[in-house]
Amino acid sequence: MVKICCIGAGYVGGPTMAVIALKCPSVEVAVVDISVPRITAWNSDQLPIYEPGLDDVVKQCRGKNLFFSTDVEKHVREADIVFVSVNTPTKTRGLGAGKAADLTYWESAARMIADVSVSDKIVVEKSTVPVKTAEAIEKILTHNSKGIKFQILSNPEFLAEGTAIEDLFKPDRVLIGGRETPEGFAAVKALKDVYSQWVPEERILTTNLWSAELSKLAANAFLAQRISSVNAMSALCEATGANVSEVSYAVGKDSRIGPKFLNSSVGFGGSCFQKDILNLVYICECNGLPEVAEYWKQVIKINDYQKTRFVNRIVSSMFNTVSNKKIAVLGFAFKKDTGDTRETPAIDVCKGLLGDKARISIYDPQVTEEQIQRDLTMNKFDWDHPLHLQPMSPTTVKQVSVAWDAYAATKDAHGICILTEWDEFKKLDYEKIFENMQKPAFVFDGRNVVDAEKLRKIGFIVYSIGKPLDQWLKDMPALA
Repeated sequence: MVKICCIGAGYVGGPTMAVIALKCPSVEVAVVDISVPRITAWNSDQLPIYEPGLDDVVKQCRGKNLFFSTDVEKHVREADIVFVSVNTPTKTRGLGAGKAADLTYWESAARMIADVSVSDKIVVEKSTVPVKTAEAIEKILTHNSKGIKFQILSNPEFLAEGTAIEDLFKPDRVLIGGRETPEGFAAVKALKDVYSQWVPEERILTTNLWSAELSKLAANAFLAQRISSVNAMSALCEATGANVSEVSYAVGKDSRIGPKFLNSSVGFGGSCFQKDILNLVYICECNGLPEVAEYWKQVIKINDYQKTRFVNRIVSSMFNTVSNKKIAVLGFAFKKDTGDTRETPAIDVCKGLLGDKARISIYDPQVTEEQIQRDLTMNKFDWDHPLHLQPMSPTTVKQVSVAWDAYAATKDAHGICILTEWDEFKKLDYEKIFENMQKPAFVFDGRNVVDAEKLRKIGFIVYSIGKPLDQWLKDMPALA
């Protein structure tokens, strides 16, 4: 029986291993983590992450061929294949601060693998890592190997949160990179044999190590670039009276471009896009390619600009001040169907409004009050360290309250900001909401989810990103 162990029970490790266990009944899968609360949650009815379909998969396999444990060393020692899916946060200090990936957790995992192993192993990079990480990990393993042979593979994940289980069941592609040596090819084949139990052969791509590592960063950079491109257009649409939805629909009809990732919004979020682009920038700089680095930096610049522009629009529309005004924020997760708030644009929008002394009431169907308060008090990049290493927030933000539904959040508010495209926000009774708000009542739709014309008929002043401006908004131009 093949034994697989995955170090790291987070958004990547948990779902990936659960699906491998489901699709490969003859493989024993152990997911290990040093966090006791996290492993306890994986073994309970209340899993630590929300992902449609994940509950079913875990319940079918847990206790049969899928195990969650804090006994890291035991499972690593027994495994044939070890996946490493630990955090690779952006460095906050030292060389490459603000751009380079921090490989502290990766390195300690590699040293531990070398330390406890008593048989040959295949070590698989699952975390998003900078190019050439495999080489560094290989050196650590080889220098500490005590005669044991290790083969390093890169097997980056291409999951989208909210559809992760579907993505794992039917992936566009599975990418496996390995050394171009007989041992390397054998290791690639061993991992390929696991995936080929449910993934069609033609969808499993094999490359050299560096190509696999770089493909992940490149894929995220290309996706983020599309979002920044359409968001840049949204600013121009507002200035000229064009409609960004019509423009992106026309552009997406070109089969060379395609329609995906062309929705204008308040900005992209999530754990990967910004981190991976910063990483790409740093790698380019380190390899003497400043022009290439500068090119990718612009993708993040436009994303930051879009969030700032949104806040400026809110403040300028409301007589140039939101001081002591209640603003309802609908949605805090970075996208619908996930409770994940990492790098969500809502954080910067809320901080911008708080900077102007607004009172904020937030409602999100999947995000807890504790998480929202932690996000609003944390420093940039702190979120990507394990929970027990994150600074405890000594204060909560007093001007922020968290509501149990959209109606409570919007009661007596001057304005509503829609920051996540949850389906339920399309179906709200906006007439009831309008009656319970201060007048003039504003809706700032950061996701283009509501029917602006309908809302205007009710009496709202509506701002939709990239859409022709209300007369009111034209009379109150946003200050840059």
